[in-house]
Amino acid sequence: MYIFLVLLLSLCFTSLSSHAEQYYSPALMLAKTYKGKIDLSQYLVSEKLDGVRAYWDGKKLISKQGNEYIAPVWFTKDFPDQALDGELWLGRGLFQSLLSIVSKTHPVDEEWSKVEYAVFDLPDKKLPFTERLKILRQLIPISKKPYLTLIHQYKLKDKHALNDDLNRIIAAGGEGLMLHRKDSLYQAGRNNNILKVKPYQDAEAIVIAHIPGKGKFLGMLGSLFVTTSDGIKFRIGTGFSNKERRSPPSIGSLITYTYHGKTDRGIPNICKLFASKK
Repeated sequence: MYIFLVLLLSLCFTSLSSHAEQYYSPALMLAKTYKGKIDLSQYLVSEKLDGVRAYWDGKKLISKQGNEYIAPVWFTKDFPDQALDGELWLGRGLFQSLLSIVSKTHPVDEEWSKVEYAVFDLPDKKLPFTERLKILRQLIPISKKPYLTLIHQYKLKDKHALNDDLNRIIAAGGEGLMLHRKDSLYQAGRNNNILKVKPYQDAEAIVIAHIPGKGKFLGMLGSLFVTTSDGIKFRIGTGFSNKERRSPPSIGSLITYTYHGKTDRGIPNICKLFASKK
């Protein structure tokens, strides 16, 4: 019995050590929301892809929460051996399908053949964004892989052009736009060097309870009870498919929701549940 316990503890320790080496949270640059009070000439514009953030550390793809995306070996075989910041993307309006593909511990080659790793930055280069972009334009074509791409960055002359472009993207099924300050260095954390331009705002919350459904949702999820980082608690009962109601985000998981404004109590006016996070 003693030998058995020693062996069991040894296996648990080995498993935990391996897990700790495999997961870490990358220091990513995060966007704030565009509020209109900027000099647009100082920014480059790109489409905001509705994918999942992925940090390439030279060996593996890491999520914003610090989990590894298990991609097929052939997918990353010829990726550069330096850090890249980008998004795994399947196409406009296909976020849930993408999440299903990249969340699997045993990747399916046929599914991953449709996925694109769209790069937008070089995190380890201490250069202005425009200089980092020049390096990326030389670096990415070297791979000659259709699923390793560089997100197109372009200029817009004024806010009217920005609104027109936003409307064009939304009408085509896109999520919005990103503004990246030309002279900015890569700075971890949320700052004004990157701004997201969307018709609605999004935010994150942690699931703390499942509220059972009634009527046509009897036996399924009725709503999620969540809390924000500010300690505001509320329910999200809209935006779920029947599949999601049968298998909702687990308690303790991080979810993203979209909303339009808040009540006088600070409760978001929910538009929909956007995604559960890995």
